[in-house]
Amino acid sequence: CVQPSVPPVPNYKLSMSIPEWLQAIQTYMKLLQYNHTGTQFFEIRKTRPLSGLMETAKEMTRESLPIKCLEAVILGIYLTNGQPSVERFPISFKTHFSGNYFHHVVLGIYCNGRYGSLGMSRRSDLMDKPLTYRTLSDLIFDFEDSYKKYLHSVKKVKIGLYVPHEPHSFQPIEWKQLVLNVSKMMRTEVRKELEKFARDMRMKILKPSSAHSPMKERPRGKSLSPHRRQGSPQRRACRRDKS
Repeated sequence: CVQPSVPPVPNYKLSMSIPEWLQAIQTYMKLLQYNHTGTQFFEIRKTRPLSGLMETAKEMTRESLPIKCLEAVILGIYLTNGQPSVERFPISFKTHFSGNYFHHVVLGIYCNGRYGSLGMSRRSDLMDKPLTYRTLSDLIFDFEDSYKKYLHSVKKVKIGLYVPHEPHSFQPIEWKQLVLNVSKMMRTEVRKELEKFARDMRMKILKPSSAHSPMKERPRGKSLSPHRRQGSPQRRACRRDKS
């Protein structure tokens, strides 16, 4: 039988612009394909140190198996390491559709005064966004508008801190430094909060909230881009995602 071809891991070339490099990374992720199987191939524990998660990312490049949204974030961090002009931070969404809650995460990117994202989803407009957004709120609102097309209402948006470029760091990723209940806020309010946070991030004055408070387990819902292991009790308690 014919062995499936393994996509080559992209290598940064000096001739590449940053948008071209991000496009090469996203193309690689798309070649791995979105994992529709219902089986989680890689275990990602969000509380693990960055160094451990980078080992898992290496494994993803070796195994070349399909991935979901959380794995794509870890892989995106791994592949953009060593590009100090590219800041990476997680963006998580909690949405509501047809009586169910869904969770999704992408990797926010900030470079040269512009925002964009890398990621994986069943929906092509809920993953990567080009590095063209002037503000963080423009990027978030674009995701919100994309969700509306699928009749999902965004309930919460969580923004993490910039992920260090040190792959051997024992720091965990800060996933939710800012949590906004966007469904209960006016867009002007949301914009104001996001822009203040983005400014503080750029000035690097924010400290991980996990440094002074233990990470609380958030209530789990269902995921538009599910990223939990099949065996977890939360998964079993949920009806299958039909959207």
